[in-house]
Amino acid sequence: MVEFEATGVNRRGHPLIRTSAASYSGPYPSTECFQMAKKSSGSGFGKVFLGFLLGVAVVAIGLFAYLKFGPLPVAVADSPLPFEKDVVKLPLNARIERESKTAPFGISEDVFESGAHVYRAQCAACHGTPGHDVSYAKYMFPSAPQLWKKHGSKGVVGVSDDEAGETYWKVANGIRLSGMPSYSHVLSDAQMWQVSLLLKNADKELPAPVTAILNSPTP
Repeated sequence: MVEFEATGVNRRGHPLIRTSAASYSGPYPSTECFQMAKKSSGSGFGKVFLGFLLGVAVVAIGLFAYLKFGPLPVAVADSPLPFEKDVVKLPLNARIERESKTAPFGISEDVFESGAHVYRAQCAACHGTPGHDVSYAKYMFPSAPQLWKKHGSKGVVGVSDDEAGETYWKVANGIRLSGMPSYSHVLSDAQMWQVSLLLKNADKELPAPVTAILNSPTP
């Protein structure tokens, strides 16, 4: 309860009023009230948490049902999922950038010849040779790029616009769900660099012996 008391007037003749709060004589909240409030608050948090768990369970069950019974694109002829290529390329490019290396030696005819032998034996079946594409490569998913053929609006030959370190990473580590195997346990480090340097220079005129190796009927 608040009391008002007039104490005079100010210079404009308005009364000055002093207020004072009277003592509160009503009942104070009991301990039981505080306990009930605390219990109510805890009960509210529990309901929110339970709702969160139920939501997660519903999403998990829905995702499982879609994977089990939904028309997911698993065949090569199926259309890719939205942003599928972007989702794969982003982490792939980021990892290659972090782990990319520099070739331990330079280019030479000997390096190209050694790389051509490796390419003819390990890569040509999917990626073709100069002037000869692999017909079934376009029916893979993703399709196996023909590494001696021009592509894109700029007419880039194979992966000659990529750094040799990027090609080396792909040769050594492979790419999941693409058909590209890892050769780190198949080829030596020098062999992987030799073929990577060869492909870096696929847009240039190569020595005749190198071309002859690439176009030989057998590896």
